[in-house]
Formats: sequence, C-alpha cells, structure tokens
Amino acid sequence: MHEALGYNAALLSTPGSDIMPLDADFRKRLRGIGHRLNPVVTVAAKGLTEGVYAEAERALSDHELVKVRFSIADREERRASIAAFCEHTGAESVQEIGKIALVYRPNPNADPRLSNLRQPAE
Repeated sequence: MHEALGYNAALLSTPGSDIMPLDADFRKRLRGIGHRLNPVVTVAAKGLTEGVYAEAERALSDHELVKVRFSIADREERRASIAAFCEHTGAESVQEIGKIALVYRPNPNADPRLSNLRQPAE
C-alpha cells in the first residue's frame, strides 16, 4: 500500500531496526497527511518512560504515522528526546515543529481502518 504513496515498503526494515532514510517526495507526502493529525502520544515531565514507549508502540503499529508532543522546554533536550524516541521505537522522524514531532514507522500488516496512510483523504 505504500507504493500508492510513491514509496516501496519492501525497502523498509522491520520495526526496531534501522529504517532506510525517507526520500524527499515521500517525506513531503507524509507531512501532508500528518498536517491533519493530532498528537496521540505525549512525553511529559517524566520523560521517556516505559508507559510512553508502550503507547507509542501501540500507536505506531496501528497508525504508522503519528504526532508526538514533547512537553520539554529546553530545545536541545527535546531534540535528544526525539532522537532517543525514534531510536527506541524504530521510527523515523519526518518533521519537527516546536514541541511536536511527526514520526513514521511502516507496518505492512496495519489495519486499513486504523492506518493514517491507508485511509482515503478527507
């Protein structure tokens, strides 16, 4: 189904491993889809806890493309948290604006009713 977005899903690794870097066209399409999304995971004062990772795992498995809110005031600490989040979840950061990160992790077995990539555009 990722082929419809102009990207070959077979080139992407499995979750938890390194993802092939996203090309510019696919990244642009993901940003367009992500524009209408609301954050579904929040990283608050306690930082990257097991609860955050569990919720992120569920969200990425279901939706593939999710927004994550990082409620961390310091910019460098926030960037480090986003990098750690992506590394731990096997996701790729698509875009970072302020305290919101748009992250993507392909799931070839995603439920089309839940996936943000497999739904018709509104």
